[in-house]
Amino acid sequence: MEILDRSVARAPQAPLDPVKLPFGRTFSPNMFMAEWDEERGWRDARIVPYGPLQLAPSAMVLHYGQEIFEGLKAFRQPGGGVKLFRPDRNAARLNASARRISMPEIPVELQLEAMKRLVAVDRAWVPPAPGSLYLRPAMIATEEGLGVHSSRRFLYFIITGPTGSYFANGTGTVRIMVARDWVRAAPGGTGAAKTGGNYAASLLAGAVAKQKGCDQVLWLDAVERRHVEEVGAMNLVFVLDGVVTTPPTSGTILAGITRESIGVLCHEIGLPFVERAIHIEEVFQGLASGDCSEIFGCGTAAVVSPVGELVDGDTVYKVGNAAEGPVAKRLREALTALQFGTAPDTHGWMVEV
Repeated sequence: MEILDRSVARAPQAPLDPVKLPFGRTFSPNMFMAEWDEERGWRDARIVPYGPLQLAPSAMVLHYGQEIFEGLKAFRQPGGGVKLFRPDRNAARLNASARRISMPEIPVELQLEAMKRLVAVDRAWVPPAPGSLYLRPAMIATEEGLGVHSSRRFLYFIITGPTGSYFANGTGTVRIMVARDWVRAAPGGTGAAKTGGNYAASLLAGAVAKQKGCDQVLWLDAVERRHVEEVGAMNLVFVLDGVVTTPPTSGTILAGITRESIGVLCHEIGLPFVERAIHIEEVFQGLASGDCSEIFGCGTAAVVSPVGELVDGDTVYKVGNAAEGPVAKRLREALTALQFGTAPDTHGWMVEV
């Protein structure tokens, strides 16, 4: 499909400083858009200036939440070039979300070409390390009308923005509250899809966590309320008896691409890595005994983010010495070196723009 280029050329007014680029607050001057309908399929692919979307008040996304999105990054390379990290995996995951939310899939080739073309147009907005350009592809239902059924029209768009660290404290630790009164996703639900409704349902618990001085919420399973699932913005990883351990993606947990990459890196550098069910009491007991030596989150925005404390009601559990542990540090450095081009990409994960 031909992509029309109606972009505007506008460079940042000042050099991009990753330290002064909070996540999700600054946006590049252009975006990608394409429409779908039952008669014509995907059409009108174009790059246009960033700006408001025109939606009718009766657009079905506003009433029934038919919406999905993705998140990935582009990185400045030592020679000045720009590369995307594993965009094919994000494209595949977007289509998996589309199937679950009853939306049309988007050809992977179109997704990849759209991402590369858009980043190429706004390559001046890719900051130097340790910053990156965040990409947010999304699809929304645009059919006008009320009545619960799958929309017959959709809009796919991509916006981008330069960013530094997801958390204000950079590579410092985060404090996480264990959610006892709410659940994020149930078996058979939409937990494995990257859809806005999952995040909307998490906001109340997130607000309570903020009141307790916490950065994020740790979700437990919806059935027994005992097994660790994930954190709102990240998958969770535990170092238990020296083994890098993470809960399995069993339909209620988002299959994180950073999580998947960390598993590969663990095997590559000789760290034992397993996916298995993790009981929250096992974590607490391990923290008390020292058998649980590290906890860290991983995700596109956060990359690798060490956990310093777990808060369960009025009880606060300190993780290790409340600093980044050696395993998290080693994996973060290995992953970011690959992304920023200071280590060889032996996996073919980096895609040239």
